[in-house]
Amino acid sequence: MKNIFIAVLGFLPLYYSSGPLKSERASNPERIENLRNLKQSAFKPGELLEYRIRYGLIEAGKAELEVKEIVNRSGRPSYHVVGTGRTLGMTEWFFKTRDRYESFIDTEAMVPWEFIRDVDEGGHKINRHLIFDQYQQTVRDLKAPKKGTFKYEAYAQDMISAFYYARSWDASKLKKGDEISFTMFLDHEQFPFKLVILGRKEIETDWGKIRCLALKPKLQEGRVFDEEEGMIIYVSDDANKVPVLIESSLFIGSVRVELTNFKGLRHKLSFK
Repeated sequence: MKNIFIAVLGFLPLYYSSGPLKSERASNPERIENLRNLKQSAFKPGELLEYRIRYGLIEAGKAELEVKEIVNRSGRPSYHVVGTGRTLGMTEWFFKTRDRYESFIDTEAMVPWEFIRDVDEGGHKINRHLIFDQYQQTVRDLKAPKKGTFKYEAYAQDMISAFYYARSWDASKLKKGDEISFTMFLDHEQFPFKLVILGRKEIETDWGKIRCLALKPKLQEGRVFDEEEGMIIYVSDDANKVPVLIESSLFIGSVRVELTNFKGLRHKLSFK
């Protein structure tokens, strides 16, 4: 169940295309003098996305993603994004989950300056407070200072910033077979990550049908999902690129993550 919450809150960062990349202790990394400017136009402060998580016929949990405001991090304007997730009903009996994530994302470069992860998943707790230096490409964890400083590939993403970086892509130029690729930094390691474009499809929602772009994560063998089971993410095929539906088939059942409410979108969603 924890992988499903991570799927919603971080745009599926657990499902890597391969194993971890080398993530050594930092030493004389090549400095970036000027960060990129992606000029994203998909979201704005005040956006709130709410999701319902179903496991078979059971409503197992809910999750939210909110762009709260623009604040200053490392001398640059940054989006403060908060993601939360929790179990509901009978799911509380066997896997009580309370997740909270925060990311401070550069408004131009679409990379994180700070990432906070406080989760309790069935009694398994994880606490991270990562501070990124996007110029030196180094990161340190304030919750684990003895681990020192790590370096990573340029423009690596955290679990939350990955979601918003993927939305900054120009969907109109994407076609079947194309890939969205970037590097993820998670739990003191970096991983390559890919989303493969499957095509376009109309999805039924509570508000009517909406045209969506279908995406499939490239999965690592041995994770919860394999290539035969897999997961498909349906993102509104418009300027918002809002995840409308996530479908997955597990060896012990199926999971659906459905958009139930939205506020403060930068562009109007168009339903039939």
